[in-house]
Amino acid sequence: MSVVIPVYQGERTLASVVSELEPLTHTSVTPGGIAYRVDEVVLVHDNGPDHSDVVMRDLAARHPFVRIVWLSRNFGQHAATIAGLARATGRWIVTMDEDGQHDPAAIPLFLDAAVQERAGVVYADFTNERPHGAVRSVASRSSKSLLGRVFDTPDARLFQSYRLIRGDMARKLAQFAATGVYLDVALSWVTNRVATVPTRLRSDDGRVSSYTVGSLFAYFWRMVLTSGTRGLRLVSVLGGALAAIGFLLAVYVIVAMIVGEGDSVEGWGSTMVVMLICFGAVLVSLGVIAEYIGVSLSVSMGRPLYLVVDDPETVMSDTPSPRTL
Repeated sequence: MSVVIPVYQGERTLASVVSELEPLTHTSVTPGGIAYRVDEVVLVHDNGPDHSDVVMRDLAARHPFVRIVWLSRNFGQHAATIAGLARATGRWIVTMDEDGQHDPAAIPLFLDAAVQERAGVVYADFTNERPHGAVRSVASRSSKSLLGRVFDTPDARLFQSYRLIRGDMARKLAQFAATGVYLDVALSWVTNRVATVPTRLRSDDGRVSSYTVGSLFAYFWRMVLTSGTRGLRLVSVLGGALAAIGFLLAVYVIVAMIVGEGDSVEGWGSTMVVMLICFGAVLVSLGVIAEYIGVSLSVSMGRPLYLVVDDPETVMSDTPSPRTL
């Protein structure tokens, strides 16, 4: 098993996170009877503002299971995580944050859920209120709900950075993921077997979040763009609705003229009819063009036609004897 941690601002917290993971580097057994061991902790340096690099070098010198991936500049959490996935070697890969809010004690529960439910991805389901403030929490829930209902990404409400992923799936996804891809949406491209494990989100210890309103909106917009052409089709729907209103208004204007109840302002009705129909036609045309753009977008982001993975039985055996993962 591998653990991937993207590091941006972990100078104060990273050492304690690695120390909590250290006991898991010895073979242990989950409550479900699965033997497992964390063979490596992959730290991805995302060029943050503090001295995380110094801490990372010290951890790598003291712990043989710590590996470092150096990025040339700050690419963001999702890109850094994907870089770690590409270099992780474990049969299962855990991704978690650097700030200590994710409890490593949940990892064996993740593994049990993955094997029992034959899932490709297991997300943490945080049972307590997140210490990010009410506004950010409401915005996060609302954006994920919108993405799930409107943009045809039903698992969006489950998306978390604390997750367990099948190693073969994660490594192949990292090979084709392109610039701008949102990791969790990309995971939904390659698996629909998703499980969750209830766990608590620990305190952030007063650390100031590096996310601004602008960066959070950018992440939401990336989710929308990565989710496919569903959003683009809304343009066609809106155009069709406007055109339909225009035709109905045209019928009303014609009937009003026949019965002698024309416009109080001459020409207003016909002008609105023309505008609605024209705007509707333009939006429908844009929607058609958007479909072609959507296909190009999927290709450019690396969405695969198919994905070949290892035999699930080699990853999730049903044999009752302990096995190391």
